[in-house]
Formats: sequence, C-alpha cells, structure tokens
Amino acid sequence: MGSVIQQLSRRATRVTARKAFTISPHHAFCQGRRYYSSEPNQKSSSAWVWLTGAGTAVGVGFYFKSRGATPSISHVFIPTKEDYQKVYNEVAALLEEKDDYDDGSYGPVLLRLAWHASGTYDKDTGTGGSNGATMRFAPESGYGANAGLVAARDFLEPVKAKFPWISYSDLWILAGVCAIQEMQGPIIPYRPGRSDREAAACAPDGRLPNATKGAAHLREIFGRMGFNDQEIVALSGAHALGRCHTDRTGFTGPWTFSPTVLTNDFYRLLIGEEWQWKKWDGPAQYEDKATKTLMMLPTDMVLIQDKKFRPYVEMYAKDNNAFFRDFSAVILRLFELGVPFARGTENQRWTFKPTWDS
Repeated sequence: MGSVIQQLSRRATRVTARKAFTISPHHAFCQGRRYYSSEPNQKSSSAWVWLTGAGTAVGVGFYFKSRGATPSISHVFIPTKEDYQKVYNEVAALLEEKDDYDDGSYGPVLLRLAWHASGTYDKDTGTGGSNGATMRFAPESGYGANAGLVAARDFLEPVKAKFPWISYSDLWILAGVCAIQEMQGPIIPYRPGRSDREAAACAPDGRLPNATKGAAHLREIFGRMGFNDQEIVALSGAHALGRCHTDRTGFTGPWTFSPTVLTNDFYRLLIGEEWQWKKWDGPAQYEDKATKTLMMLPTDMVLIQDKKFRPYVEMYAKDNNAFFRDFSAVILRLFELGVPFARGTENQRWTFKPTWDS
C-alpha cells in the first residue's frame, strides 16, 4: 500500500498539472524525477441479458442461483448507474493505493488495455472491438502489440472478484474511462452492455498500429476502424500518458514530463521541441535535443510531417479544451466499436464523477 504522503503528493501534482499544462523541458528536467507510467510484462464468464426500459436506466442482468431453500430458482441482478459508479470508485481506489507499478501509476496501462481491446475492430467484417475481452486467451494475449498488458488484466482481477456481475469487457472499458478521468483527463461517457466471449473469437494479429510505420499505415489501421485524419490525431494525444519499454515494444522513454496527467503536452512538445534520432542499439526513435529524456515514435513524427495531419496537431497544441472535447468524443467511439448494443441506447450513456472532483 502506498504511503499517505505519496498519495497526497501525487494528488497535488495532478491538480497543479491541470492548471499549468506544460513547462519548459529544461525546467522540468531540473525539478527531478516525475512519476511516469504505462505498460508492463506480458504474457468465466456469466450469462448476460441486456435490458432496457422507458424512463429507466439501461443495465445488464446478472443471473445467479439462489442458495436458499429453492436452489432451482434463478434471480436477476440489474445493475444501475450507482452500481457502475461503485466499480469505478473501486478502480480509482486501487489506482491510488497501488503506486508501486512502473513509475507510480497503473493508469496509463489500464488505458492501453482498453485501447488495445477496442482497436482490433474491422468495420468491413464487423469483427474485433471491445466486445468479448478475448485478450484473456491465447493467441491474442501473446500478440506483440499486447506485450505487458497482463499487468493491467491482473490489476483488475480483484475488482472482477468483488463485482462478479460485470463482464470483463465492460470492466476493461470502464477501467479505461476511470484511468483517463483520474489522470485529470476529460469526462468520458460510458455505456455498458458488452459480453465476454471465448478464445475462438480472438481477433487476428496485426490490427493495431505499428510504431515504425508511416502515414499510409496510420490511415489504413485507423481507417479500418472508421476514423478520419482529425480523429487519428486526437486519439494520438493519449501518448501524453505512459512510456515505452525495451522489454515490450523495444522503444524506451516517456513522451512528456508528466506522463500520469493527461493534457495537450504531447502536441505542444511535438511541435515546440527539436527532435533528433536517438543514438542507441534499439529501434529507430526520436529524442528531444534539449534533455534527451523524452521520446517520440516514427508514427508520432508523421503527425507533423504529413500536411493533412499537422493542422490538427497545431490546433490541439494551442487549445487543451479543443483536445479534451475531441478526445472524449473519439475515445467514446473507439470504446464502443464492435459492441451489439440494444437499439435506442445511443443516448443512454452515463458519466461518472472523478474522485478528485469533490
């Protein structure tokens, strides 16, 4: 369990960062080590019914056998918004308590789990997406793009045990929403209704972005999910969080000086700093010329090299509110890809209050 002092310190850091989005790299570097974070080391289901009702909350029915005198009778538990808020709060509490991961927070890797669970969607075949939580199984759990995500899945197991009625699919996405909001990001509307599937439903390998590629690759990968250029750039802002690891992706380092706080710093640094090729034995990546402590991937640099991507980078670098607005809208779409929601639930999404907003 993290100490009270550490927890208060992180809260103060997050609040301060929310008010002042970025600082010069020299000044930030001189301040000493900031808490970074991101991904870790790589490597059940219940019967669900989607229920809707006019004027009532949308939920998922969890069936269980009674242990009373008539064990043959089944009961249905229909979770409400308040029940999902309890799950949210449990994830947030664990984020505050478990500060021994990576550089101080599991937040970025929870977002990465939700992202990778959703980013396998193919609009042409209707396969992949956040419905199913198939990363629990091989071969998907062993794909190179998912290296390290076992830490995020294991982190959420106590939550699943405490709230057995929630599907892994809904839990992973709710944890991603929680991670964004608890790291000072925008409010992300959430809609439950995902069900878990078996290994046979695993998406094929190669559907997630390859960081070594160029603009054509980005448009191919994100276009398969239905995203345009502006949405590609908005989603890329998630790189304000976390860092890369040599034992997972081969790359190393954080993108920003405060990688457990979501701001538009990714864009500001991408445009505002001088970047050079890193001289090392690893894969080709960039480092900031001033401190040599930050990194950018080839796919990151493409965003300012491509004449159609760059205007959106410039817009978000100037306006954090615009970034939050567009990021919230596009991450919501990403998180709902491939989910067979009931008709009429498009406007029945919920928002949850961050624990810092008191």
